[in-house]
Amino acid sequence: MRRLAAGILMFFSAVLIAANACSAERWAMLPAFPPMPAPKTSGMAPVNDIEMYYAEYGEGEPMLFIHGGLGSADVWGYQVAEFARDHRVIVADSRGHGRSTRSQQPFGYDLMTSDYVALLDYLKLDKVTLVGWSDGGIIGIDMAMKNPEKLTRVIAQAANVTTDGVKADVMNNKTFSDYINAAGETYKRLSPTPNEYDAFVTQISGMWGSQPAWTADDLSKIKVPVTLAIGDHDEAVKLDHTEMMAKQIPGSTLVILKDASHFAMLQDPEGYNAMIRDAMAGK
Repeated sequence: MRRLAAGILMFFSAVLIAANACSAERWAMLPAFPPMPAPKTSGMAPVNDIEMYYAEYGEGEPMLFIHGGLGSADVWGYQVAEFARDHRVIVADSRGHGRSTRSQQPFGYDLMTSDYVALLDYLKLDKVTLVGWSDGGIIGIDMAMKNPEKLTRVIAQAANVTTDGVKADVMNNKTFSDYINAAGETYKRLSPTPNEYDAFVTQISGMWGSQPAWTADDLSKIKVPVTLAIGDHDEAVKLDHTEMMAKQIPGSTLVILKDASHFAMLQDPEGYNAMIRDAMAGK
């Protein structure tokens, strides 16, 4: 009887330990956004029909980091601290996000891409390495198709090129829900229209419902070097969709980020930064 009781106790202890281990997995957690370093310069650029917030750090070959939907430039604290050591790093808030204004013009990836092209012109930058996360990665791929002359390379993490590349149950995921809540609080703190988060989400959701919608033929014309990265536990983007993208974009490189999700840049900044440096070195 004692042996049976001991065995049952050991079994449930093992289950509890396994459950605790699973709950502590880094890919299942949304870490706090790190503080941003003090910028060399920052301001509001007159871009198309909006005012676009930007900030610059460091010196050297230019890099542009573009955040994901509902977010802001402030998601890039770990990356700015690393790459400003030897590069000129530019971050910005996409239209309607963070400190940037929005207009009544419907959101669209072509429009948002044109905002960033106009920002690069405003900053008198000929070419950049573009690192984009989620919507930022989609903007990077759009720019590779529409404005390749502006790019040295694109490093796109957790991007999709059709709407069916997004997982149907993403909104039921706790980590993703935590991000949406955190983004809402950041919006209230940074936005020039802090009480209009719901209206902003409604506007951008219209874009997400139908865009992007690129074909294999569209992707086959990309000539810019492209690295496609995705966490092996991404909550939002399907792995097989990213693998399909890698087959359709000529010469692209696929990187699967271990033990990371949609929020890999926060969960594993050291591995994420190493992925970027490898991509820049052509690995």
